[in-house]
Amino acid sequence: MQFLPELTLLGAGFIIFIVSLGKADASKSRSIAIGLGSAIFGATLFSFNQTGMLFFDSYQVDLFSQFFKTLIAGSMLVVLLFGNKLKGIPVKIHPEYYFFLFTSVLGLMMLVSSVELLAIFVSLELSSFAVYIMVPMRDDEGNFRFQMEAGIKYLLFGITATGFMLFGMSYMYGLTGSTDLSVVITELSTMWNTPAAVISIMMVLAGFFYKLALFPFHFWVPDVYEGASNETTAFIASVPKIAAVALLTRFMILISSNGQAIINILMVCSIASMFYGNLSALVQKDVKRMLGFSGIAHAGFVLLGLLTFQITGYANAIYYITGYVLMNLACFLVICTVAGKGENILIEDLSGLHKRSPIMAFTLAVGLFSLAGIPPFVGFMGKFMLLTGALKEGYLLIVILAAINTAIAIYYYLSVIRVAYTSDPNGRALISPSVLTSGTSVLLLAAIVIMGINPQFFINYATSVIQTIM
Repeated sequence: MQFLPELTLLGAGFIIFIVSLGKADASKSRSIAIGLGSAIFGATLFSFNQTGMLFFDSYQVDLFSQFFKTLIAGSMLVVLLFGNKLKGIPVKIHPEYYFFLFTSVLGLMMLVSSVELLAIFVSLELSSFAVYIMVPMRDDEGNFRFQMEAGIKYLLFGITATGFMLFGMSYMYGLTGSTDLSVVITELSTMWNTPAAVISIMMVLAGFFYKLALFPFHFWVPDVYEGASNETTAFIASVPKIAAVALLTRFMILISSNGQAIINILMVCSIASMFYGNLSALVQKDVKRMLGFSGIAHAGFVLLGLLTFQITGYANAIYYITGYVLMNLACFLVICTVAGKGENILIEDLSGLHKRSPIMAFTLAVGLFSLAGIPPFVGFMGKFMLLTGALKEGYLLIVILAAINTAIAIYYYLSVIRVAYTSDPNGRALISPSVLTSGTSVLLLAAIVIMGINPQFFINYATSVIQTIM
């Protein structure tokens, strides 16, 4: 029972592998994938209260890990429900695509339960290599070959981040004589400000920064977002970031606030991510590239919550990343629906969207308003709580810089909404989303609004989740 979500994923991967041996059929493959995704989500709910240690105490099942597994499975299911039916991916490789998707999710679920350095490495690589293969899986109609370059860049940057992480792990083992996370951090607690400890921690964090798209391991983001298919980008932009925040939270809780040198480096990374992401997003014409740079900025906000080293700060970071995933999925749902053939969407392609598809225009508006931090949506409450938490800990300068970044972000988010609502369609075709797509849209909108109006319920629950690993 403790390993039920992972076993369900393994079974789902085996089933979809069997399907891939036959003749590919888009509708059949998608129906099977949605069914398997629902079973995986159900398994995470069924085993939600399970606890225990597995694999010689390198794999910890607790409320913390089960909570994040549920978020990962739910986000994956939403991506599977996107209504474009993988139009940007050749039909003959749909089963293989779903197979690698499930493999990546398996790695992410293992990652949030791993409490040993080698287990973390194996889980991270399992989730990453599956996505490396998914990125080039895109039609080359119209001589669009950028997915190949995107796949190579993603792989090279990923290998670089992994190299840094392994080098840092070797330092940790050399300093402590153990690969158990709690033992490693305990042994390092007396030398936080020594060069060896700082270098080892920062190198290990490089692997997590890569998943979260945090400065300075963010350079892959715009090209991979643009080159990958719309559904693949939606997955990359949301699901891995949940696991990255979970692992960062485990590390930050163990580090505590004693390592001032590490804290200073992380503060620089947070501020740099905000400014680089938002300033770069201002000039983008491709919607996915804009959301990519936006994601870099939001990663800086998440790190701001973790830097408080308080339970409330960790809870706020979990609340924020959950809201961010919902907002991002809402925007990518619109992108996948508007892109009838799976092509990339420019901002100008959203012209007159309120006339072509009112529900998609409203979904986009809510998602972007929330990303901009406008009430009453979850993005506003998330940023408000992160900033107030940081202010209480004395980070006045960072709070001021984060507020400036919020103002910058409002400009480019609202410029997209302006195009969707104040311009004419100019001959662009009407969009008729399916019932499933409309239902998914309503579900995402409801979650964004409810979490924004009543954040305390989620914060209280996130606090209880954090307390299980304190």
